[in-house]
Amino acid sequence: MRILVSNDDGFRAEGLAALVAELSKEHEVWVFAPDQERSGVSHAMSLRGPGKVRRHGDRLYSCSGTPADCVILAGLGAIPFSPEVVVSGINRGPNLGTDIIYSGTCAAARQAALAGLPGIAVSCASFEEPLRYGAAAAFVARELSRLTTSCAPGVFINVNAPSSDDPGLEGRWATPCRRSYNDRLAAFAAPDGHTYCFLTDGRVETSEEEFSDHAIVARGYVAVTPVLVHPQVPADLVPGAAFR
Repeated sequence: MRILVSNDDGFRAEGLAALVAELSKEHEVWVFAPDQERSGVSHAMSLRGPGKVRRHGDRLYSCSGTPADCVILAGLGAIPFSPEVVVSGINRGPNLGTDIIYSGTCAAARQAALAGLPGIAVSCASFEEPLRYGAAAAFVARELSRLTTSCAPGVFINVNAPSSDDPGLEGRWATPCRRSYNDRLAAFAAPDGHTYCFLTDGRVETSEEEFSDHAIVARGYVAVTPVLVHPQVPADLVPGAAFR
């Protein structure tokens, strides 16, 4: 299978290297990823100015833009490769539930789905160092065929694995949890006349539904979550009805 690997941690990221090493055992793998970390950029695209592409080695390219840019440019011929599937990751840290909205890792998989390709986002759902990417990489390589066929039109797959090197971790279907972040602000008035604002780590609150991605990972399984690409309307909305 011809696989394009991207991410939002940059083309030199440890998680990307682990994923490429595992997938390359049986597949043709090309890397096209941001030239530096682009975490939290969501589905941002570079609409003004050029996207700068650089070749670093055999099947290894970087882009000055975002994860979504990488998938878009690859599809338009910026690199000499036409993928059958896009795998994004392995992200350093979780992309659970509401994280999907902010995640550049998930955006690359979403862009693949928008382009009619299977898209798979992969994350190591921990921030505790040292992160171990082996379980996530092994799971994706082992289950690639099923993950790919599970990408129905308008759907990408979001995978979150515990930090582990166990190559035999089992997967479980999951639903996205709901998370709130409660960020805090640190602001400093500088001599140049600007106020410098920094978001500091706040308290993350996560809903505890039994079969959510958060709960599945907490039980030691790999959470596999189908994510709809196109906006959905509430089931009780009647299109065309008067707004009252």
